[in-house]
Amino acid sequence: MLQVQGVFKSYATPQGPLAVLQGVDLQLEHGSSLALMGESGSGKSTLLHLVAGLDQIDRGSIRAGRHRLDQMSEAQLAHWRRTEIGLVFQQFNLISSLSVDDNLAFQARLAGRYDPSWQAQLIERLGLGARLKRYPEQLSGGQQQRVAIGRALASRPGLLLADEPTGNLDEATSDEVLQLLLDLLKNTPTSLLMVTHSPRVAARLASRVVLHRGRLADVGER
Repeated sequence: MLQVQGVFKSYATPQGPLAVLQGVDLQLEHGSSLALMGESGSGKSTLLHLVAGLDQIDRGSIRAGRHRLDQMSEAQLAHWRRTEIGLVFQQFNLISSLSVDDNLAFQARLAGRYDPSWQAQLIERLGLGARLKRYPEQLSGGQQQRVAIGRALASRPGLLLADEPTGNLDEATSDEVLQLLLDLLKNTPTSLLMVTHSPRVAARLASRVVLHRGRLADVGER
């Protein structure tokens, strides 16, 4: 599903170029899950943004399925993000003016893949049936993240990218939300790449890598 080869990324600063990624290699198979770890400022989110097509690499290649992201135009990348991937963020990023029901359906409708049957399954499994007409501000943090997960999965993406999805939740709620996410992914071909600082969260995924000084080190499989 995902192959990152020899990726370099740097940013201009008043002191000169700041190298963030230096020859990163990463591979994620169909239906598998990978935790991306590393100290604060190590470039974890930068790598995730590159994989999401939200930023351009300096050198190397990123392949996702049949797509070569580093050779795609901005319009092609926007279409790919809309139709092929799901995104879950630490800050939830729900649309405040939409109800839970409409937030859940938003990505699937954009992708032209709205499936009422699959949406109903997501609602039931995420325990959101009694809250469909509520708005994000009327939900707890854990409930908002459930909606965000449902929205990301509603279009049945091939790749799910999650940036510290439990970072704003207490430990008990974090465990509950993570278990729901992994349960939802069990019977799908969706691959998961998750940025997390938590070894406890990372241990729940199939494999883990650590980003250190711009390079990745494999720390094994579960």
